[in-house]
Parts: sequence; C-alpha cells; structure tokens
Amino acid sequence: MTNEPLLIFLVAGEPSGDVLGGRLMSALRAASDREVQFVGVGGPAMAAQGLESLFPMTELSVMGIFEILPHARLLFRRMRETAAAIDEASPDAVVTIDAPAFAHGVAKRVRNQNIPRIHYVAPQLWAWRPWRVHKFKRHFHHLLALLPFEPPWFARYGVDCRFVGHPVVESEIDDADGAAFRARHGIDPDAVTVCVLPGSRNGEVTRLTASFSETIARLHMRYPQLVAVVPTIPNVSEMVREMVLDWPLKTVVTEDPGDKYSAMLACNVGLAASGTVTLELALAGVPYIVAYRLSPLTSAAAKVLIRIPYANLINLTADREIIPEFLQTKCNPENLSGAIVDLIEGNGAAQVAATRPVLEKLGLGGAPPSRKAADIVLEIIRVASEGGD
Repeated sequence: MTNEPLLIFLVAGEPSGDVLGGRLMSALRAASDREVQFVGVGGPAMAAQGLESLFPMTELSVMGIFEILPHARLLFRRMRETAAAIDEASPDAVVTIDAPAFAHGVAKRVRNQNIPRIHYVAPQLWAWRPWRVHKFKRHFHHLLALLPFEPPWFARYGVDCRFVGHPVVESEIDDADGAAFRARHGIDPDAVTVCVLPGSRNGEVTRLTASFSETIARLHMRYPQLVAVVPTIPNVSEMVREMVLDWPLKTVVTEDPGDKYSAMLACNVGLAASGTVTLELALAGVPYIVAYRLSPLTSAAAKVLIRIPYANLINLTADREIIPEFLQTKCNPENLSGAIVDLIEGNGAAQVAATRPVLEKLGLGGAPPSRKAADIVLEIIRVASEGGD
C-alpha cells in the first residue's frame, strides 16, 4: 500500500496561484519517496507540470465584490463541479491555492470529510472581514501562510496555520540580466527607464490606464530620453498594448515570463499596481511606488471593511511606510509623477536598502517556500494516513 502513488487534488484560481501550484507540484515530486499524481484546476504553469485542468482557470480570475456578480452563476457551477470531482477522485489531500472565495466555495461542498483540506496562501482575514475565520476553520484543516505574522493571528482562533515564506523569494532572478535586456531592445545604457506594471486583471488595467498614461507623459516632459518597459502577461497583454499605443516615448512591452526579471533589472524605477509584482520589484532592487484603484462600489465597501494601514506587503511586514502608496483619489498623475521623480533623484537607494531586511523576514535566504509547503503537505498526508488529526 505504501508504494501506491499519492493523488493530490490542486485548485488554483488565478495566475499567481498557478505559479505557486506549478512550483508546489515540482517540490512535491522532489520531496516524496512515492510517485505523486495530480488532478484539479490550474493554468499554464501547472499544465507544464502535467496537470490537465478540469476547465480553463481564466474563468475564475475575477476580482472585486461587485465585479464578481455578473459571473456568479458560472462560478457557483464550477464550485459544484470541482467539489464533485474531488469526491469522485478521493485524493490523499486537497490543496486549494489562493482565490479564497472560490476555494471556500469548493471546500464546503466536498462531501468526503476525511480528505485533508489544505489552503495555500492564508486568506488575509487579518486585513478585512476577520469573522470569516470561523468559516475557514470549519471547511479547511490546515493553512499555509506566506507572511510571518499570520500563524500567530490564526492561532488565536485555533486554526493550524504554518509559515512557509513568500514565493517571490525563490524567483529566478539570478538568471536575469538587465544590461542584456537594454542592449537587446536598443535602450541606451544611460537612459532613465521606468518599469510600468498596470496589473494582471482586465479591471485593474482599465482603471489605471488614464492615471498611468498621464504620469508617463509628465515624466517624459521632465526626462526627454525616458524609456518605458512594460512586463505583462498574456491575459491582459492586448489591453496593455492598447494602453501604450499613444505614449510619446520609446516603450518596450514584453509578455515573456522569462524576460520579467531582466526587464525589471533594466529599470531605474517602478510604477506598479498593488500586488505580488511589487515584491518582485523589491527583490530586483528597483525602487518603486504603488498605485491602485478599485471600482467605486468595491472601494466604498472596502472603506468599511478593511482594517489595515497599508496595502503593500513590504509596508505591512515592516509596520511602516517604506514604499509610497497612492490609492483611489490619491492615485493621480501629479502624485505619481512627483513620487517617481523623488525616487529617481535621491530617495531610491534608501528605499532599496530598507526593503532588504523585510525580504529576509519573508524567507529570503532560507529554504524555498515551495519545498517548505511540500514538506508540510506530505506530513499532513502521512499523519492522516496514520489516523491522526
């Protein structure tokens, strides 16, 4: 019996979760002394590791309280289908990855209560709607946390939550080459170059287009040789290319994942939508600012529900503002361009120095988070097979 393959059911709901899932699959195979097989829902990174997704993961990539409403019927149907597939497969464990609303919807519909249910990326309940912790406690047995302050918070509610580290610290930045990227795209070695990251979802790009475009125009007036580098991903690349069509300066758009870190390293400063990509800029040593806009309805709800002082994970982990944040009405071209000029002309080096200790708190320099996560998943499966909790 012990030589039989392990079967693990994975569910990722968005691109960042797909990357996590792909790394976890690879780490599980490396860490297990048994063959590991996978079924579930994922995107291209998980497909590269051999997963055949039950349906396209892109159907789940919707963000915002009110933005979800038009897609609700499809999302609920996919929850039911995924839960039924879990019951039919009867895997050794279920690992849902990020996308907490969809993951919770699936977990509570699984009939077989004996399957260990693990959620990778502890939901940010400490930030808003903390009462939801009781729902997660009912429907998940274990949580894997990316942030060091999360396990103590969940422990107060009797939830098994373990810190594995943030996946950005195992990114393949050592293979990146900013100078080669500049040379390949005809960017002068001395040109001031700004990395523009308008988001990974259609709604994000739409809401930031006007502010980002005007900000770039203002910066171009101050720095005539300015170059914009815009790393993006396939699901929004068409929108991003439309956004930059009228920009009055040399602009390089790349959607090759292998080019992302080289593109960042080629830049002097960054203008980024809030999200994981901001940690990637920090890892690359690029000073940056954060900008974000929610839809009006979602923003109104967020003002009531969100209980944290910062949006950026560097600031949250450090418990102070290291990275300038410009959210909602503060996300305007005057503020954004002024803050970027400050970084270019003096404050950038100090920001980079301040972020390094924070990255170490997130796991930089330790074992890869994917390996830590794999070891915990395998331990949970072993304990469950032995009749433990």
